[in-house]
Amino acid sequence: MIVAVPREIVPGECRVALVPETVGRLVKSGYEVVVEAGAGEAAGFTDAAYADAGASIEDDARALFGKADLVAKVQRPSRRESLGLSETELMRSGAGVISYLHPYAALDAVALLAEHGVASFAMELVPRITRAQKMDALSSQSTVAGYKAVLMGANATGKFFPMLMTAAGTIPPARVLVIGAGVAGLMAIATARRLGAVVEAFDTRPATKEQVQSLGAAFVDLDIPNEDAQDAGGYAKELAEDHIRREKELLHERCVKSDIVITTALVPGKRAPVLIPEATVAAMRVGSVIVDLAGEMGGNCELSVPGETVVSNGVTILAPLNLASQMAFHASTMYSKNVQALLEHLSPERTLKVDLDDEITRGCCVTFDGQIVHEPTRALLNHEVSV
Repeated sequence: MIVAVPREIVPGECRVALVPETVGRLVKSGYEVVVEAGAGEAAGFTDAAYADAGASIEDDARALFGKADLVAKVQRPSRRESLGLSETELMRSGAGVISYLHPYAALDAVALLAEHGVASFAMELVPRITRAQKMDALSSQSTVAGYKAVLMGANATGKFFPMLMTAAGTIPPARVLVIGAGVAGLMAIATARRLGAVVEAFDTRPATKEQVQSLGAAFVDLDIPNEDAQDAGGYAKELAEDHIRREKELLHERCVKSDIVITTALVPGKRAPVLIPEATVAAMRVGSVIVDLAGEMGGNCELSVPGETVVSNGVTILAPLNLASQMAFHASTMYSKNVQALLEHLSPERTLKVDLDDEITRGCCVTFDGQIVHEPTRALLNHEVSV
């Protein structure tokens, strides 16, 4: 089985889907790995390192995609302007691709994958079950984002994080509020605590309280019944109107006392909830910082502008995009292990086997055998066509 690793062409994407360490393991397991020249350079992995791991290096993108049984990417297949073709069009029918796909936001790209007979598997759709933990790219990349968010906040503030006792007097520690105690939020809590800040965290799910407190942070409790706050998969649910009102009041109270606020709140398949309205920003102290990790889904702060830094009433609001790419070396290393696990699951005998009766395969498979098999995506595409 030939696995191809192309160079990422989306602007700002520095990660690579497979790193030399993982390539070496795959080669020893019987896979043939072909890497596009320069694919790992932005993440700190040289062509020589890939060659030493047993991969072959390919300069010609057409040849790379054309020979692949499966393509491993970070970003979904996109258009190669130098060739005038989409990467999907460079792949042969019956081949497969593993990447982030975000099919709801790229229906045309999904339709093209089906049209060309490419089997596609979305890393972000891998079900969060015990058997699939090694494939959980959402968690691995959220870990990177949560860590980096604290560093961005620390860089943007004019304050120390730890308490310092100096000849010039005692400097109190920074106060950090983390909204959302998922993977990114928990990493943000742990990182802020390591830097010496006083940290408190809010999440609508009561089940996260113990995790927050185990990291040395105070838990801000809204007192919502567990069944109203999370679904069967453990994800946050959209709250009832009364709960939302109480949530905003509580967060307003905590935000105005904080030096740095890091937001990570997302509801699967929906716009990120607006938890920090303009009025709350106006009431915050001058010099405060908001790092909005939900920017790609609209933002948790009403004033967030995805990909930009905004200053309002002396409050700096950052809404970074693709934050994991800013730590490309370790983000790639973690993502690579996720891809390896899914790849081995899909090819137990070193040949692509799409078993839609398997829970993992069914959950992340978007297109197969010329069809869109991911039900929500197919329904959305059919709706657009009928409209």
